[in-house]
Amino acid sequence: MKVDEISYQETSKFSNLVLDYLKKDEKLKPHVNHFPTLENFEKQIAEKKMHSIDRVVLVDVLNKQNARLSLSEESKLNIESLKENSTFTITTGHQLCLFTGPLYFLYKIISTINLVEQLEEKYPNNNFVPVFWMATEDHDFQEINHIHLFGKKIAWNSKQSGAVGRMNLDGFENLLTDLKSVLGISENADKLISLFEKSYLNHDNLADATRYLINELFGKYGLIILDGDDKRLKEQFISTIKKDVLRQGFDKFITKCSENLATKYKCQAYVRSINFFKLSDGKRELIKEKVTEKEIENNPVSFSPNVLLRPIYQETILPNIAYIGGGAELSYWMQLKTAFLKEKIPFPILILRNSVLIMDDKQNQKRQDLGFSVNDLFLEEYQLQKKFVLNQNDTVVSLQDEMDAVENIYASITAKATDVGLQNSIKSQQQKQLKSFKQLEKKLLRLAKHKNESSLNQISKIKQQLFPENSLQERYDNFIKFYLKGGDNFIEILKENLNPLNSNFVVLTPKIR
Repeated sequence: MKVDEISYQETSKFSNLVLDYLKKDEKLKPHVNHFPTLENFEKQIAEKKMHSIDRVVLVDVLNKQNARLSLSEESKLNIESLKENSTFTITTGHQLCLFTGPLYFLYKIISTINLVEQLEEKYPNNNFVPVFWMATEDHDFQEINHIHLFGKKIAWNSKQSGAVGRMNLDGFENLLTDLKSVLGISENADKLISLFEKSYLNHDNLADATRYLINELFGKYGLIILDGDDKRLKEQFISTIKKDVLRQGFDKFITKCSENLATKYKCQAYVRSINFFKLSDGKRELIKEKVTEKEIENNPVSFSPNVLLRPIYQETILPNIAYIGGGAELSYWMQLKTAFLKEKIPFPILILRNSVLIMDDKQNQKRQDLGFSVNDLFLEEYQLQKKFVLNQNDTVVSLQDEMDAVENIYASITAKATDVGLQNSIKSQQQKQLKSFKQLEKKLLRLAKHKNESSLNQISKIKQQLFPENSLQERYDNFIKFYLKGGDNFIEILKENLNPLNSNFVVLTPKIR
């Protein structure tokens, strides 16, 4: 196993907000409660202990939602421990992506599990439970209905709409047939197909299927899976629903906090006067018609919080002390600090999920053969190609020394000329000379590229493999292709090498054959 690290700033792939948060920049202090350090969790725990949570309802709902799963003993104990006031949750969440979607879906969960283990060691008098919040009420089907695998897009084409968690899985057999043809024949391929068949063919809707899949992959680590689309949980949120829907009670607080954040950073979420959708069969729509108090009281489950009210919902029903998410998630959480203060709900510690680039031995060897460092891989393709060409000892492509000499010569001539018109003429000649040198330099670079065409093609290939469509690997590739090589060992490798409190981007070259 080879593990390298690179600062997030050096990757050039992350926002200024993320970079400043990792540096614990004081500019962000008005938008967070505590910065992410193990020591700061002591204060966070103390604050959350003072916040009343209906633990009985939470445990009952979790037992009901997970009744059909083969829960590990760790998960069973974790659910029961939530009855105790000394138990706290660490939460992450995501949309119900097909076959888990992009790789960072896994990184979120593993970051959460690993943080729990660190907290258990640091604060042995408390219990900590990893929770995955399923975004079952999300309605952006086009974001979750496909994966990219071996250069192909495998998509679930369905005409259903509304909350994705409620969608039935009719016709999924055809999708699994397509997947089989791509995976080929191997022991790990058979394991995956069996897992996906049990997930998607033995359950009635996408929420139940995703719950089963996540539990099979991560249940042994004690992960608890929660669906907020639940009547008993929503009943605890009735007063908040009324405040937002009937009185637009969050608008000015979230707007003010967002505007303050926007003076320095890009805000992630649009603030609305009403931050709930109305849920019905096949629909999740903005609330445009008048709603009554009785309607909210009788049917709270039909009201679905948007991206800005979901965090408040989560923190209302969970004894939560930290949320783990990507940069965009941290951004919209930071728009909510004022609203949390107004509601007297402790604002959780925000943790940036781990980011990872995975290389195989062949790719790593090719990187070394081309003379690149791990950091170099994050350069744009044209920058890598230019760097490679300039590093070739037998190739002259830079005329900078010569141009510097020309500038010195003309500077000497200009110093001898006293007439302004003559000085301008000399400067004009100088610019013409430098322009000619630059054109010649471009020709030399083109010749060098042609001479090294094979190596430059290899650079293009490795960039496409590691940064498909010029995106981070974790945002594009699915875990399947790595699981085919390493099986369950692939997940173990990730777990062993991800530290959620490490503020560096991780590059892994695992032995997963």
